[in-house]
Amino acid sequence: MNQRIEDRTRRTKWFMHDRFGMFIHWGLYSIPARGEWVRSVEQMSVEDYQPFFEEFDPTDYKPEEWAKLAKEAGMKYAVLTTKHHDGFCLFDSQLTDYKSTNTPCHRDLVREYVDAFRKEGIKIGFYYSLLDWHHPDFPHYGDRNHPERNNPAWKGVQHNFDNYIQYMQGQVRELLTNYGKIDIMWFDFSYPGMECETWHATELVNLARSLQPGLIIDNRLEGSGEKSGSIRTKNPTVYAGDFACPEQMIPPEGVTDVDGDPIPWEACITLNDNWGYCAKDHHYKSSRMIIRNLVECVSKGGNLIVNVGPNAKGQIPEPQQKILRDVGRWMRDNSASVYGCGKADFAKPEWGRYTQNGKKLYAHVYEETMGNICLPGLAGKIDHCRLLKDGSEVFVSKYWNVAEYPNDAFLSFDKNGVLTFPLPDENDTVIEVTLK
Repeated sequence: MNQRIEDRTRRTKWFMHDRFGMFIHWGLYSIPARGEWVRSVEQMSVEDYQPFFEEFDPTDYKPEEWAKLAKEAGMKYAVLTTKHHDGFCLFDSQLTDYKSTNTPCHRDLVREYVDAFRKEGIKIGFYYSLLDWHHPDFPHYGDRNHPERNNPAWKGVQHNFDNYIQYMQGQVRELLTNYGKIDIMWFDFSYPGMECETWHATELVNLARSLQPGLIIDNRLEGSGEKSGSIRTKNPTVYAGDFACPEQMIPPEGVTDVDGDPIPWEACITLNDNWGYCAKDHHYKSSRMIIRNLVECVSKGGNLIVNVGPNAKGQIPEPQQKILRDVGRWMRDNSASVYGCGKADFAKPEWGRYTQNGKKLYAHVYEETMGNICLPGLAGKIDHCRLLKDGSEVFVSKYWNVAEYPNDAFLSFDKNGVLTFPLPDENDTVIEVTLK
């Protein structure tokens, strides 16, 4: 095996076990409350955006409450936007004045996040944007995303991009030096003309790994939400990343390399339709959908990271909190079917999904079936079954009407083989099947 792949496998062992994380998109854009791309979408100048910096004062920011919510939801790691594309830093960087400690709040918000989440036993991740729409040496006119991309005043202006690269590397050094052990570095993102060694990617990754040897890194120094890059090959680059991160979707068959072998991956999704706080966006996913998204990712060998977008006061919106608490109630009863689990040795059943951890096969039953629950091809392979939620017995049925299907196992919640039985959990009823 390629040494880089071996190292990746070793580094991501905990990640592939924990499976479930919290993403947090938060910054100045929470004040206009029209999403994290508001400056680019509305092509706002630095001067247009400046009032939000001058009034940023999240008086209700209590990261201890965020951390408790993540833990209650069953999340094992978290990733916070230390700097998004607008260039505003939530940490006390010594390389810029454009930071939270210079706003009315006068707080290193990253420090407080790290302390709070670490106290709850949640692994620490930092999101850091490779883009910076505030820095004078990041390309403006003609860039695909910059707010000033169409402003003729910037046409022909020469930018010292090497100066920006030094700035970016300096901030990464600060983040990976000043906050103790960091578990994840989530870089975002590459696009045509701004990818790979444009970012001095090899140098940046080597710097990060020298400071935090166990750090895992996403694949967006090379890829984006649109493509994975060389992480899918048998000879990934130095900066290919430790995991792929499909955005706002779950890949149909999971993520594999060119030979069909699994690679670490994580689907990143929002609870509504925006990453940053958007006051008018009330299109929320249900807790049942999040539960089933999580199970789908695990059943395909992947992780799920779910985003919250706190408002300008530092509060996670109540609808987002409710969804995560509902997910947490399911996780308290059924987390054994998520943590440490992955793709099963058996094909996806019609009534739901499988996850598996060794001899423990978890049947995630979404729908009531006509007759007993059929586990195709599992006849004679089952030692016993229990409802994961409470440990109660589930019966391997030998009912009269399945005589013509000797290769399949049939499960019933009733010893007498009653054909239909209400599912104990409408979100996802999990049956722990212990294989022989």
